[in-house]
Amino acid sequence: MVDVRRLPVEGNDEVAVTLDELAREGARRMIAAALEAEVEQYVGSFVGEVDEDGKRLVVRNGHARERGLTVGSGTMRLRAPRVNDKRVDDAGERQKFSSRILPAYARRSPKVTDVLPVLYLRGLSTGDFGPALRDLLGDDASGLSSSSISRLTEQWQADHAVFRGRSLRFHQYAYLFIDGIHMSIRLGEDDRVCLLVVIGVREDGEKELLAVEDGYRESTESWAVVLRDLSSRGLNTPKLVTGDGALGAWAALRDVFPGAGEQRCWVHKTANVLDAMPKRLQPRAKTLLHEMAEAPTAADARAARERFRAEFDAKYPKAMAKLDRDWNALTAFYAFPAEHWRHLRTTNPIESSFATVRLRTKVTKGAGSKKAALAMAYKLLDAAQTRWRRFNGHELIADVLAGAVFKDGEPIIEQDIDNNSIDEKVAV
Repeated sequence: MVDVRRLPVEGNDEVAVTLDELAREGARRMIAAALEAEVEQYVGSFVGEVDEDGKRLVVRNGHARERGLTVGSGTMRLRAPRVNDKRVDDAGERQKFSSRILPAYARRSPKVTDVLPVLYLRGLSTGDFGPALRDLLGDDASGLSSSSISRLTEQWQADHAVFRGRSLRFHQYAYLFIDGIHMSIRLGEDDRVCLLVVIGVREDGEKELLAVEDGYRESTESWAVVLRDLSSRGLNTPKLVTGDGALGAWAALRDVFPGAGEQRCWVHKTANVLDAMPKRLQPRAKTLLHEMAEAPTAADARAARERFRAEFDAKYPKAMAKLDRDWNALTAFYAFPAEHWRHLRTTNPIESSFATVRLRTKVTKGAGSKKAALAMAYKLLDAAQTRWRRFNGHELIADVLAGAVFKDGEPIIEQDIDNNSIDEKVAV
């Protein structure tokens, strides 16, 4: 049923409009007003610049031809104001006004573009983008034809190719996050193939996407190919790598970056342990697991593990064995600054970026284009990394890279190192 509201207009008449139409008209008016204000500010900033006849060099110049623009609330028609800028720079180049709000030739807002990789990775073919989005955004949705989608996909594939070949020598990376993500489409004929993703944390605390490749999640060789490529492009040996214990990456990591520390993801481990227990006990078990992960010291974490053992080991030894198996790697983060712990315990940067496409009930029939899927995944993560939070305590990353030693999140001085055995330092 179409939702209709009666709205008053001039002359006390009423017209019936849908809420969607109202939203589109409101958005159109706001964008038009913003464009007018932007031009007024630009022209006003050069009001004192005149030619030899005293005429202003920067003036308004009517409006451009009407064009369609597709935004989250739908598609609208608008005319952007124009500027006649006669100023010339020192090189003799004519100055030109360029709108930050509505760049020349833009037909879609960035948010509309960002949703395209999500649709593809959920199993929608590129040919279905236009019809699906026109149902949502209106029949006159701009920039969503099959040809425009194909051009966009080709551009993303080219962007991904450039991304895969870029040098990594310009930054030092203290930490890595790694994970294998199964998608809703098949990357080739084998539906076990998934996306292998690597994110790095730079010396300034910013997270950066380093790799998006296809391969087998549990395969050491698949991960070795990815890690060797990163190393060949200049990636330094990271101080700590966080990932799921089931990944095939760990043997590859020890071969390619033998000095890197290993941190198992607590989210993956918690799910793995709970899977070996009856549902009625899982809430209590989960509470104890959280106490371990969030304990203030490694000793407190061990004490919480012993409480778990006393409560569950007798009846559920498999769950206990799963917890014990990677204990040193689960608690490796204690050897790093406490400010970094909340980041290091899980692979959340990867998990959250794929939240809309990660879980699947079945694989879409037929093989998807591997190149297109990799490009779409790259664009999804490329857009997501603008929202990734900078590391807490980022100023301490330089100390980590320099080899500073921490115990229970606090730095220890050289004398303390001499007086403690290797076992008393938290092993990584």
